[in-house]
Amino acid sequence: MPIALATLPYHGRMTARPKRSIRVIGIPMDLGQSLRGVDMGPGAIRYAGLSGRLRKLGYVVHDAGNLAVPIRDNVLDQEEAELNFLPATIQVSGAIYAAARASREEGAIPVFVGGDHSISIGTVGGVTHDGPTGVLWVDAHGDFNTPETSPSGNIHGMSLATLLGHGSKELVDVGRPGPKVRPTEVVMIGVRDLDDEEKSLLRSSGVTVFTMRTIDERGMAAVARQAIDILSHAQRLHVSLDLDALDPTEAPGVGTPVPGGLTYREAQLLMEMLADTRRVGSVDIVEVNPILDERNETAQTACELMESLFGKAIL
Repeated sequence: MPIALATLPYHGRMTARPKRSIRVIGIPMDLGQSLRGVDMGPGAIRYAGLSGRLRKLGYVVHDAGNLAVPIRDNVLDQEEAELNFLPATIQVSGAIYAAARASREEGAIPVFVGGDHSISIGTVGGVTHDGPTGVLWVDAHGDFNTPETSPSGNIHGMSLATLLGHGSKELVDVGRPGPKVRPTEVVMIGVRDLDDEEKSLLRSSGVTVFTMRTIDERGMAAVARQAIDILSHAQRLHVSLDLDALDPTEAPGVGTPVPGGLTYREAQLLMEMLADTRRVGSVDIVEVNPILDERNETAQTACELMESLFGKAIL
């Protein structure tokens, strides 16, 4: 016999939502890492129907197009490669910061579509300009290196450390001087690939880290509940979703895949539970690389996760 809807537990998602505005901002950033193709991520995610999916959920969606990012080959010609594209990354991060700040001030929920994870230096900086925001960092990697500890020198592996005030002062000071978030405002989920010195920095940072072992032992529901509880002091949340947090069998189109990641349902459950809070105020979608993908599968998965994050329910 079917279970009557009235007998099901209520999780706060059955009442009608007022129409809210979402601003999609493409950032074809490929300066933060060495593998080419991630700059095509915004196009792949748009092709997978991101805006239309969110409109069907009742949101007013405006696609603001792409922010300008210098052509990588031109930057190479200017001999900035030896600096790991630092000057160009600072320039773009400043523009991202301004766009993020403007979206918040105008009452829109910005959805930043990358591009590599270095975009978060500007996105998180901008959305925290007018007040604290809790950050959910969903990623296989720590992104907690500095120029001194990084084996590769790639800036996308330094973005979270930068936001907490570590590393290049020019990057740390993008938008406004100093750190953009405090350790108590950051929770990491899905981590399973850390460099040795990065581990030491993370252990001493004060950031909450839920590794894949923790998820394996306790389950995603328990981890998500605790993460939400840790950030209960924050009026709004920023979700920074790196698609390599998922297992490569679920999201093959990423530049730095790591086995043993989140299953599709684990990732969906996390998004659904975050949606239940009704505090998600901004989002990053990063590291989708169509060149490495299979029939745009990773971009499709990213869009399906965004549907859940913005309120799509199974029942």
